[in-house]
Amino acid sequence: MKKIFVKAKPGAKEEKIEKIDEINFVIWVKAPPKGGKANRAIAKAIATYFNVAPSGVNLVSGFSSRQKVFEIVV
Repeated sequence: MKKIFVKAKPGAKEEKIEKIDEINFVIWVKAPPKGGKANRAIAKAIATYFNVAPSGVNLVSGFSSRQKVFEIVV
């Protein structure tokens, strides 16, 4: 398992991932931060980036914060 720290940017015009270092990322998603939509969009973007199944990405902390911690099953 790998843990990464994410600064979330929901409601963006385009979706992108910026790698700061090995464990820190900034992720922009179009989804709004309502009802967990942005969290699901971020998890999906992480799964695509690391080439793992979406079920292998879990939000550990930061459910309602812009600073989030995700675990990735690699």
